[in-house]
Amino acid sequence: MEHVIRPVRADEWRKARDLRLAALQDPVAPLAFLDTYEAAAARPDEHWRERTAGAAEGSDSARQFVAEAPDGSWEGTVTVLVERPGGEVRFGEAPAVDQTHVVGVYVRPEARGAGLADALFRAVVEWSWSLGGAPIRRVRLYVHERNARAAAFYRKAGFVPTGDSVLLEGDSSGARELEYEIRRPVTG
Repeated sequence: MEHVIRPVRADEWRKARDLRLAALQDPVAPLAFLDTYEAAAARPDEHWRERTAGAAEGSDSARQFVAEAPDGSWEGTVTVLVERPGGEVRFGEAPAVDQTHVVGVYVRPEARGAGLADALFRAVVEWSWSLGGAPIRRVRLYVHERNARAAAFYRKAGFVPTGDSVLLEGDSSGARELEYEIRRPVTG
């Protein structure tokens, strides 16, 4: 693979914004993201600066990884949020254990099938297990019940359904987000 998987830097907010806007224009965006292109495009530059800085290299509360092509373009991204018991609840249930939460998974259509999602997920899990303080016990994510392609990828990446789900707020269809996890390997 010619791409480099690396954390974003705070000064790369424009590229982070542009990739997010591209993700929100993807046909499966309504199933994959709790945001819309119109809402995101209307946000001021300061929002994107803060969002990128909060998940940039050096942050201990979140990390955004990108798949950077040899020409410097970004072909994919994933963000991981650190969740600790007693901390902020961003989505779903409050954590009972120290964990990370994967969000914002996206690979440009023309780059799909090249192993970028696999490499991004390896980076997320490795970073999660490497965090200091109380050890991270699991990495979790949610997938829309109708997003079969994403669910199949997550299972291939080693994630398993927990049986927990969240009803989507404001969705009159009764659709649910299903929780998946990968547990920290037990070492002897």
